[in-house]
Amino acid sequence: MRFQTSRGRTIRALLVLVATCCATPGAGSSPDEAVGVARIDMDASRIEDFGSDLQVELTMSRAVPWRVFTLDAPYRLVADFGEVDFDESDLGALIESDNVQGVTHGRYREGWSRMVLILAQPMRVETAGLSLAQDADAAVLKMSLAPASEREFLDTIGAPDSELFSLPEAEILDAPVERQDGERPLRIVIDPGHGGLDPGAQAGGLSEADVMLGIARELRDALVRDGHAVTMTRDGDVFVPLAGRVSIARAARADMFLSLHADALAMGRATGATVYTLSEEASDARSRRLAERHDRGDLLAGIDLAAQEDDVALVLMEMARRETTPRSERLAAKLVDGLARHTRNMHKRPRLRAGFSVLRAPEIPSVLVELGFLSSPGDRANLTDPDWRARAVAGIREAIDVWAEEDAREAQLLRQ
Repeated sequence: MRFQTSRGRTIRALLVLVATCCATPGAGSSPDEAVGVARIDMDASRIEDFGSDLQVELTMSRAVPWRVFTLDAPYRLVADFGEVDFDESDLGALIESDNVQGVTHGRYREGWSRMVLILAQPMRVETAGLSLAQDADAAVLKMSLAPASEREFLDTIGAPDSELFSLPEAEILDAPVERQDGERPLRIVIDPGHGGLDPGAQAGGLSEADVMLGIARELRDALVRDGHAVTMTRDGDVFVPLAGRVSIARAARADMFLSLHADALAMGRATGATVYTLSEEASDARSRRLAERHDRGDLLAGIDLAAQEDDVALVLMEMARRETTPRSERLAAKLVDGLARHTRNMHKRPRLRAGFSVLRAPEIPSVLVELGFLSSPGDRANLTDPDWRARAVAGIREAIDVWAEEDAREAQLLRQ
């Protein structure tokens, strides 16, 4: 399939190309190929300039559904596939272009992969097409991009509506979630930060996404043994958009949302755990930068963060937050107490606030826990030490139990 435009033509919602030409695997296909997973042939692929234009050519082991589009802030070319295994592909090694500043790639959601090129300037997709090799054992996706004015670029950005590629619609609940009053198991959502093509902070051979997933699983198992109902936003090395994590919490009718992270600092020394709650005004410059880095994971994954809420929705959310914010603040305070008592490893300012997108569910008490700094050798040792992790889990469990008991008493008083 090929889609082509002239240079002077304005393209609505950028070039959206979806090809559903997945060939039926032959008898000799591998198990991965049988379910539609393709691999990149690095020797037959390229990302390079041709004059002022950018040429991208990806040779894959099979044809898969695909689309391309552009986004701004920063300028990005996004290519979605269903599905490409990028594990052994260093696409950065292919870049021989002044038009490309970097590339990210990996699993975007279940069954889908994404490649994002960070562009040095506004560019528009001139041509894009997928063709099969003569023996049908390979498929080649070719894209040509040309420099564009800012207006031309902004006229074509954004992913289109697509049943094939769109995320599932948020679940519509039949009735509002009743505040927990101690008469049923507590519904807790644990959010291991980052994942998939967004590894988070990296230091000392560790990635934040991997370390937090391990601790989240240990915490989940402990809370389930305590009789709580626990949902994970991810239980593998997969990318989940920030809005998707909040949607998971809503679908679980959560009483509590707990996001786990471990920061890293390029400069300066810092150690110990910090507990954050939502605020549009960050407690300090580091908190503001940290919240921006968390959002940047979605940006580099090709998520458009420009969606705005309407006025009515904003009023309703503000009304919900009037009740939820004090509950989140109390949960954060209990977590500081529990972690301090069990680990004795807290940051000098253990309670901070910042505008984390993942904490924006107005009806769910939500906190973000930075369990330490991967940039600190001492914290790295703690985060990988089974004994320290067990004590951290014990501190969080204790905090949740104390908070839940006090929160239930308040709920019962409000009903009287």
